[in-house]
Amino acid sequence: MRPLVGISCCQKAFGIFGTPNHAASDTYIRVVRGPAHGTPVLLPAAGEDLSGELLPHLDGLILTGSRSNVWPGFYDGPAHAEGTPEDRYRDDTTLPLIRAAIDQGVPLLAICRGMQELNVALGGSLDQRIQDLPGRMDHSTPSDQPIPKVRTGKAHAVRIERDGALAQAVTPAARLAGRLSVNSLHNQGVQRLAPRLVAEAWAPDGTIEAVRVDSARGFALGVQWHPEYDWERDADSRAIFDAFGRACAAHRAARCTQAGLAQAAE
Repeated sequence: MRPLVGISCCQKAFGIFGTPNHAASDTYIRVVRGPAHGTPVLLPAAGEDLSGELLPHLDGLILTGSRSNVWPGFYDGPAHAEGTPEDRYRDDTTLPLIRAAIDQGVPLLAICRGMQELNVALGGSLDQRIQDLPGRMDHSTPSDQPIPKVRTGKAHAVRIERDGALAQAVTPAARLAGRLSVNSLHNQGVQRLAPRLVAEAWAPDGTIEAVRVDSARGFALGVQWHPEYDWERDADSRAIFDAFGRACAAHRAARCTQAGLAQAAE
């Protein structure tokens, strides 16, 4: 059986009545079924109890990107500008889920908002609009951009730590060059790095673009860009999911072995 990979959902209003729904982009489903070689499990934005109920059954966790921003109350930040989308249901679910996954060694890949959640969950803070800060780039792409190749295409290069976990996950060519080309679809970014996180990639303006969890029991990586958009044509994006998938498979094998030993002992 393939590893079971949890995919964080957002709570969104759908239809003419604005009925609350739990949703994740199809790109995450396809990448789990593809290079990660897993079975996708959608995790509803249902609150803190979810981690205790579902995490023991999962072999990996993907924290997805989203238009919504992490509620600033979780990192003592100023209120968001009027009109900024928030999703407290998701925050209440993912922040404790992240901490539990790291404690239990469940492989974790945090993407865009997911990386911001990872930083906040472990005690870091966020800049809310990087493009408004002196000397910083505009890292956002308009969500209403009608041309997909423009919206999700490569926007800038990032410098990567050659000895880090990200470098071990990407292609040898990127590791040797010490750089990657990435897309860029975010307003928020790391302000104060959480104590347990180590920066592994930086944009030209110094924005942290990738992190790892220091001394994690399992795979625990965050990237600020969206490798799920172009894994079918970009070798480095695919390599990240290949590495995550191998970690999930190893976790499943270990979990099944432990279950078998427990059953034999009864």
